[in-house]
Amino acid sequence: MAGPTRAVAPGTPGLPPAKYHLRTVVLDAGHGGKDRGCAGVKAREADVALKIILELGRQIEENMPDVKVVYTRKTDVFVELTDRAGIANKHAADLFISVHCNASAPSAYGTEVWTMGPHKTDANLAVAKRENAVILQEDNYKANYNGFDPTSPQSHILFSLYQSAHVVNSIRFAQKVDRQFRTTVGRSSRGVKQAGFLVLWKSTMPSVLIESGFLTNRAEEQYLNDKSGQSYMAAGIYRAFRDYKNELEAMNGE
Repeated sequence: MAGPTRAVAPGTPGLPPAKYHLRTVVLDAGHGGKDRGCAGVKAREADVALKIILELGRQIEENMPDVKVVYTRKTDVFVELTDRAGIANKHAADLFISVHCNASAPSAYGTEVWTMGPHKTDANLAVAKRENAVILQEDNYKANYNGFDPTSPQSHILFSLYQSAHVVNSIRFAQKVDRQFRTTVGRSSRGVKQAGFLVLWKSTMPSVLIESGFLTNRAEEQYLNDKSGQSYMAAGIYRAFRDYKNELEAMNGE
């Protein structure tokens, strides 16, 4: 005859570990406030990034009520890079998604999805340097970023050698975003890349930075500055998020 049952604390030796559930995502609209980011003829990066992020958050909240959505900003305000990562860490987020727009020669076009890692080319370094330069507008940036100098190539080279413990899942999610952009959204893709982004460096979870397109390209500016284009971009990221969540949670049974 079986003995009496009793409650057992989670994590008790001999019991299977608790199943993984993706519970919290932090959505980060790049730039904002006094930092307008890059610009096209009409569109500014800070505005476009915020509209894509708000639409992405709406889609997640509407379709996944079990997922907590946290925003680093929901209005046109300036948030320091270290605070963006700090928000994600404070909420013990399972994923950090940062959305930006790119700038280059007028002929440059296409999406890019970035993860933390060593840059392979000077072009990758240039993107990281442009996005990291925002810290020059912050107070005490040298103390906040361990003496990092965004104007120094040497700083970026040393910094980019930092390897996150979450690089595998960062790349896993980045590849899903890239696939959605290329297939269902129909965007031209410049691929999944790695470089040393400060906003990803201090986050303690899988993290990606999405360059949604070039505001310096007239056709892409018009697409990204249009509500339907922003909705398509958000939907692509949402589908990647859904697939990533389902894939990781399905691994519970393996």
